[in-house]
Amino acid sequence: MTEIVPGLDVDPILLGFIDGEALPGSGAGRDAFWEGAAELLRALTPENRRLLARREQLQARIDARNQALHGHVPTPAEEESFLREIGYLVDPPAPFTIGTANVDPEIADIAGPQLVVPASNARYALNALNARWGSLYDALYGTDVLGDLPTGGGYDPERGQRVIDAGRSLLDEIAPLASGSHADVFAYRVEQGALVSDLGPLADPSLFAGWRGQADAPDALLLRHHDLHVEIAIDRESPIGSQDKAGVADILLESAVTTIMDCEDSVAAVDAEDKVGVYRNLLGLMQGTLAASFAKGNGSMVRTPAEDRSYKGPGGGTVTLKGRALMFMRNVGHLMTNPMVRIDGEEAYEGLCDALFTSLIALHDVRGKRANSAAGSIYIVKPKMHGPEEAAFADTLFDRVENLLGLPRHTIKIGVMDEERRTSLNLAACIHAVKDRVVFINTGFLDRTGDEIHTSMRLGPMIRKGEMKSSTWLAAYENNNVDVGLACGFEGRAQIGKGMWAMPDRMAEMMAAKIAHPQAGADTAWVPSPTAASLHAIHYHRTDVAERQREIAGRAPAKLRDMLVIPVAEGHNWSPEEVREELDNNVQGILGYVVRWIDAGVGCSKVPDIHDVGLMEDRATCRISSQHIANWLSHGIVSDEQVNEALLRMAAVVDRQNEGDPGYRPMAADPQGGLAFQAARALIFEGEAQPSGYTEPLLHAHRLKLKQRD
Repeated sequence: MTEIVPGLDVDPILLGFIDGEALPGSGAGRDAFWEGAAELLRALTPENRRLLARREQLQARIDARNQALHGHVPTPAEEESFLREIGYLVDPPAPFTIGTANVDPEIADIAGPQLVVPASNARYALNALNARWGSLYDALYGTDVLGDLPTGGGYDPERGQRVIDAGRSLLDEIAPLASGSHADVFAYRVEQGALVSDLGPLADPSLFAGWRGQADAPDALLLRHHDLHVEIAIDRESPIGSQDKAGVADILLESAVTTIMDCEDSVAAVDAEDKVGVYRNLLGLMQGTLAASFAKGNGSMVRTPAEDRSYKGPGGGTVTLKGRALMFMRNVGHLMTNPMVRIDGEEAYEGLCDALFTSLIALHDVRGKRANSAAGSIYIVKPKMHGPEEAAFADTLFDRVENLLGLPRHTIKIGVMDEERRTSLNLAACIHAVKDRVVFINTGFLDRTGDEIHTSMRLGPMIRKGEMKSSTWLAAYENNNVDVGLACGFEGRAQIGKGMWAMPDRMAEMMAAKIAHPQAGADTAWVPSPTAASLHAIHYHRTDVAERQREIAGRAPAKLRDMLVIPVAEGHNWSPEEVREELDNNVQGILGYVVRWIDAGVGCSKVPDIHDVGLMEDRATCRISSQHIANWLSHGIVSDEQVNEALLRMAAVVDRQNEGDPGYRPMAADPQGGLAFQAARALIFEGEAQPSGYTEPLLHAHRLKLKQRD
């Protein structure tokens, strides 16, 4: 460690990056930055520590009450009264409207898909950045949306025609002609700034937004519907266009309007080396210089940030559209420390460091080309906050960072993850605490369920994990997020979001299910891939989210007491087979995820479940599975012996699922010698004692041990 100013020690790897790469060109001076960093860390560390202690104090009060109930499950009225008594539940603020200003249209005005991607992986980050535009033809051809998957052996003309037919059907749906179908068009042209075809004009001429090429033979036609753009690409010389009567080679959809570059749940960053990898990618993204090489076929490709797209406007002039998604950066929460920085001899809180370093990195956009935020804002998602006092602490933190970097007040915008029980129950108060910088609230089912289980751990055994999705508390929680956001004036200022579709290979199911998110009034929802973003974009053409929000604003809001229906399985009568099935499912998911986290440092990936279905797994999925087993252990539904036996049996299953990976370290043959296996076991048997049931402390400890050993 290198002492920069008295009491502030920084790992040389991080110091070299900040001094040599992040500070130059940012407009921030080195000495002032490090002196300000020391002052900020020293000033805010005690409050951070106090807030974490407050979590534990409240949990201890809840545990003691639940233990004393001896199996009686409190009614919602009883639960509300108790939570108010201990200060867990606070009075909501008087009605208010958020005051956030300088918000980019991708957040304030446009409803569309959102990607979340590990910032540690440059290729994935660039894929997400460039997913602002995606090929509808590729998305339909390569997935099961048409009812089946493509077979090998090259291009299938019959399948290709089905894709083209589906594309024309979508055009008829969102931009119909005044007469006839796009499927029957032989030629498009532009006349006096209007799109016409040999069958006639559009039924709504205002949907036409621009074109490229010659007016009588355009190369591209731009449509705008529900604030999302669609490009009809025309190329009669291309393999597809040459076989199409109108020469249409593809239909491009504006897809991932925003993306979250994640420093948190989807990364495994435990020290300075790891964190600098994350920060360096963020810097390259903000500067527009990040590149990633990868093998393709017999050669290689280099991926770089996409350029903006230009068209001739219907009324003259040039229409320029962004080629890249607008980026948020998700910092870590308030809990963890990291050895990359020490303040007065102690590891600094990682969330404080993330705020400092990611904001410094974003200066390269704010004070540079503004390729990310034309409004000159910095967008940071803050996860895992518990209640309004923690939201207020984040507001204070961002005030201090703005002061240090010389930024106008509220340049740093905040996205509040509504994923902890104390935040959900006090959501309006949480928003009020950040009311002049909030741009985003989002439900997170898995973390929220993990906290639901941990909070009421000692009350009784929880219902099975799969039943949580139909529980009373969850439906109220999802509705409450929208109701509160609308009541606080999010329309035209901030996003209301919904969670992830976890099965990237099951796009037909996603198309059937995920339209529920825009219909629920959500401006955005998470998808697992650029392909999924292009498909989910269709849902925002089929749903006018702004109109839907106006309808929802008139309904009776979700009831607090419905969110207080605790999902304890009263009078349960599970068979031994059902218990084993639940245990095996949870154990296999934990092992499959943790072995990659510990051994490979992969924070998020597609992990086969017990039925070999690929699921996107991150720490949130691990949290709910480990907490569920810990809860059943606590109440005697399963025994230590059953859990240990399941761990050994499922280790063999996970070994089989990964046998094609040459770098994989099998677990079943030497469970005692494998740090991944031991980490998974600790998550279960020490799960009840973990702060809020989080997985980070144990995962970080075992990953650091492995890095030191190797």
